[in-house]
Amino acid sequence: MKKQFLIFSLAITFLTKDCFANWPQFLGPQRNGTTQNENVPLEFTNGEPKIDWEHSIGNGFSGPVVSNGHVIIFHRKGDQSVTDSLNIEDGKIVWTHQYETDYVDDFGFDNGPRAVPLINDKRIFIFGAEGMIHCLQAKSGKEIWKRNLRKELGSSKGFFGRASSPIIIGSTLIIQAGGKGCGIIGLDPATGTLKWKATDHEAGYASPIASKIKNQEVAILFTRTGFLCIEATSGKILIEKPHRAKMHASVNAASPVLIKPDQIFLSACYGVGASVWKIDPQNKKINKLWELNNRLDSHYATPVRFKDHLIGYHGRQETGTEIRCIESSTGKIKWSSNRIPAGSITLANKTLIILTERGEMILAPADEEDFKPSARGQILGAETRAMPALSNGRFFARDKKKLVCIKLNP
Repeated sequence: MKKQFLIFSLAITFLTKDCFANWPQFLGPQRNGTTQNENVPLEFTNGEPKIDWEHSIGNGFSGPVVSNGHVIIFHRKGDQSVTDSLNIEDGKIVWTHQYETDYVDDFGFDNGPRAVPLINDKRIFIFGAEGMIHCLQAKSGKEIWKRNLRKELGSSKGFFGRASSPIIIGSTLIIQAGGKGCGIIGLDPATGTLKWKATDHEAGYASPIASKIKNQEVAILFTRTGFLCIEATSGKILIEKPHRAKMHASVNAASPVLIKPDQIFLSACYGVGASVWKIDPQNKKINKLWELNNRLDSHYATPVRFKDHLIGYHGRQETGTEIRCIESSTGKIKWSSNRIPAGSITLANKTLIILTERGEMILAPADEEDFKPSARGQILGAETRAMPALSNGRFFARDKKKLVCIKLNP
């Protein structure tokens, strides 16, 4: 079974049409926050992380992506949503694209973009908090097409704007637009033409992932309403299951994690808890394998899969978090860290890279028996909430003022 899952993981990677050395989308090549092709040391050279270069940016929680020697960062300055393409070696600007945005956060939080760009087949797709989706040429930044999903389809704002990162499965660009009749939409990546739309689900903040089950390519989604399994080509709803908190002021924000091609881990706070589900898209069936509270309740960050375990943040960001390791087959807790500020976890081979929302970078060996950080250092300021990227021995991360490149193997 482990061999089958490895083959499956490789197949999902090739669906992105990008090579392993790149980090072309949300949570990386396999969209799971992990890579086996980066060897990250457990100590920083000279005892602290080395910032190779930095680039001034504006507001937003959209993380960087990397492809073919270029780093793409999506942010906001004034009333302009800005996409910068930077040289990976020195951070110098290759090109800049911008458009006017009118997004205003209802709660007085950040007004910048949230969704991470997607690089696929020499094109870049950016999805703004206001509901604009743009397709740009990766080489020049020239606009290929754009659509206003709010005005054209009725995409709803939700609590904090549109935040789910797009994905391409096969020949379909899939977006959690959110709204009546347009909860999930499928577009032609080359032209932006609408191929299908499905559900009335609000988008939420988790991003979709891909799976292939018995030669059928499906999108796995965790919307504000619950779980969805959709045929990528047609938009046909194969499985739909309500799965959310009873309270209104809540979010589903951690993305689904594949345990096996047909086994999905879901997690949320607000009393939802963690669970693993076995799905059978052909027969439109879903069965619960286990569901437990207070095991690995993920607020925003998506856990990573290590061997037969899951390692991730447990607890709500505003009330205190810790990192936990659980058995994916049972939910049994193997270890819990002390309190640690909320953040994200990236798994590079056997090294955990933790980036806290206070801007601290922590290295630790991935281990199912214990958590022993081996190095730590400050690289950014407060409100470091964007997902990072890892490519070619470099770690890219941002806060609300700058993007930094950390050389891990100088």
